[in-house]
Amino acid sequence: MTQMELLLLVEDNLQDEKLTLRALRKANLANRVDVVRDGQQALDYLFRTGDFAGRPDTLPAVVLLDLGLPRLSGLEVLQRLRADRRTALVPVVILTSSDEAQDRLQSYRIGANSFVRKPVDFAEFAQTVVSLGVYWLLVNKSPFGYGAFGSG
Repeated sequence: MTQMELLLLVEDNLQDEKLTLRALRKANLANRVDVVRDGQQALDYLFRTGDFAGRPDTLPAVVLLDLGLPRLSGLEVLQRLRADRRTALVPVVILTSSDEAQDRLQSYRIGANSFVRKPVDFAEFAQTVVSLGVYWLLVNKSPFGYGAFGSG
């Protein structure tokens, strides 16, 4: 699998999804943002199974992962990603409304690259998403040897 300027948003809250997409679009940060709405869809997407079996063989530059998801929790998704050699190094940012210390600790123990609490205020939320996008898509260097925009 290769990496490109693609962000995967795993979010079951439609309002948070819309706010995230609007902020990323406004900042013109990603060529593509794919959205899945539950933990099982996230795994199907990343491992190219189920409804995503025909998806191109690419990995996102970063996964923004909510914790409170239907079917499989964000922590279960993260655990499965880290357990598989194909996805073990994909950057995963937990983007959640949870402020529980246990969620934060468990996320890092399993292998999250970052844990970010969703701000309640829209302007703050938008700025947080833009900051995440700038860092993970433009500043961060991929562990795969690829830059944020393909090869590099």
